[in-house]
Amino acid sequence: MGRVIRNQRKGRGSIFTANTRLNKAPAKFRNLDYSERHGYIRGVVREIVHDAGKSTPIRSQWFLESATEMEKQHWEHWANIWDFTGRGAPLAKVVFRHPYRFKQVTETFIANEGMYTGQFIYVGKRAALTVGNVLPVGEMPEGTVVTNVEEKIGDRGTLGRTSGNYITIVGHNPDEGKTRIKLPSGAKKVVASGSRGMIGIVAGGGRTDKPLLKASRAKHKFAVKRNSWPKTRGVAMNPVDHPHGGGNHQHIGKASTISRYAVQGQKAGLIAARRTGLLRGTQKTKE
Repeated sequence: MGRVIRNQRKGRGSIFTANTRLNKAPAKFRNLDYSERHGYIRGVVREIVHDAGKSTPIRSQWFLESATEMEKQHWEHWANIWDFTGRGAPLAKVVFRHPYRFKQVTETFIANEGMYTGQFIYVGKRAALTVGNVLPVGEMPEGTVVTNVEEKIGDRGTLGRTSGNYITIVGHNPDEGKTRIKLPSGAKKVVASGSRGMIGIVAGGGRTDKPLLKASRAKHKFAVKRNSWPKTRGVAMNPVDHPHGGGNHQHIGKASTISRYAVQGQKAGLIAARRTGLLRGTQKTKE
């Protein structure tokens, strides 16, 4: 009788789940409120911190309506503190002033290139077109480079969030209230013009340019992600461990495609593939 294969064990989770113990906070915009829909709210970048679970900086901001010049100078004294621990990249924490109560609310933004501690950040419909400011994509001219764009209004940012990436505004359709954007993959997408985005390029670009050079660095890299490395090929296993195992030389020995309705222990290779092989020609972009 065969053993439980790797795909089946992954479904149970445990050692195959991401390590979240060192994560600082989810990086997203503040909740959409009246001040953002009709004007803007001002904030101050407090600090930039490292998050082991992210590959981009997260920026900490203190949103104050009444920051004094002395406070601003104090924060600028600590400008551009980047903590690149290991091969990761920093994140940024953000503290908001509550619009209705006398208290502060801590949020976390993804840091863009050129942002610094002590910088004033303006969030809202009437914010200026400056690096680090957050405003609806419908208020940005064509060709603007933005990050952390909302797929749906109020979801607090889902597109263009990884280090060094950005989204480009392609065009607007005022009649339908839609904006066409170009994703980092090159694909075009249509979102609502009220969806928010942050001006600039995500910090931490070039992170993957440095080669790992040796296996021990790859070991530490994947140790903070999940148990996914090193990966033994199925054809290198014994028949008892994998459907592709066994034989006098390493070969699959059967079709690499497998039915969607196969039992779980058989599902290895190209599961329920509609097609196989290299893509030929160009693909039409879906709206």
